[in-house]
Amino acid sequence: MEFESELSCSSEYKSFRSTVPLKQLAVDNDATKIWKLYDAGSRGVRCPLVCLPPVSGTADCFFKQILPLTARGYRVISVEYPVYWTVSEWCEGFRRLLDILEIDRAHILGASLGGFLAQKFAEVTVNCPRVASLLLCNSFTDTKIFNYAESSPVFWMMPGTLLKKMIIGRFPRKLMDHNIADSIDFMVERLESLGQSELASRLTLNCSPDYVQPQNVKVSVTIVDVFDESALSQSVKEEIYKCYPDARLAHLKTGGNFPFLARADELNIYIQVHLRSYEGTQLSATDSGTPVER
Repeated sequence: MEFESELSCSSEYKSFRSTVPLKQLAVDNDATKIWKLYDAGSRGVRCPLVCLPPVSGTADCFFKQILPLTARGYRVISVEYPVYWTVSEWCEGFRRLLDILEIDRAHILGASLGGFLAQKFAEVTVNCPRVASLLLCNSFTDTKIFNYAESSPVFWMMPGTLLKKMIIGRFPRKLMDHNIADSIDFMVERLESLGQSELASRLTLNCSPDYVQPQNVKVSVTIVDVFDESALSQSVKEEIYKCYPDARLAHLKTGGNFPFLARADELNIYIQVHLRSYEGTQLSATDSGTPVER
């Protein structure tokens, strides 16, 4: 019998899966590129919170944000991206996805790779803004931190088992509290569900030489990070602080690599604080706002 993590067996996760349907959308000319997403909350909201997962994540890894936040009136969309080999291709695919969903702008919560891609999307759409604000969770601004620049061009031909080992190798191994351990177990399950091409493409996006130009990210930013062990060093955290000196800082005492699972209640409070200033405006993530004009 296959192992199931404690979170996968939880009543909260089962409730999420039974109430929020998984959608699949093809946005490119290549019909094999399928975006998967959970879209919960009022469809009248034209500026929702969109969640982008880390390398190992699937669309359901933000279930602890979707249910509590939609219960408070927010529209939350969690996406899982198909195979893209360059950041520019990913940004174009994401733009088309927003068009199909009739989303004018979005507040984006991005974890690790998801945060990096969110920053790049804000950067490339700076002249025709599609990003209302950013919440960057354990994220980064320069891919050189992973030291895979030379090997990233050959990820596409490496076996999936080796790619998974590369990812799992960055998870902490010391003793940790049960919530963080459960979050790792859940994300390892998600990782096992991804195929070789999906893993290779994500690692290519994560590690190919690229960096964010923060002067072109002209939106409000909240930086979420943890004080305990995670895949990111303190120097990486300091660099993102320097890039966004006016950002709000949301520090979590603990949370590991996946605080959106391990410390969901705390993170959800920070998300609501971030989004509260937009309520009653065209950029509201609840149905109290009016549609944003492009």
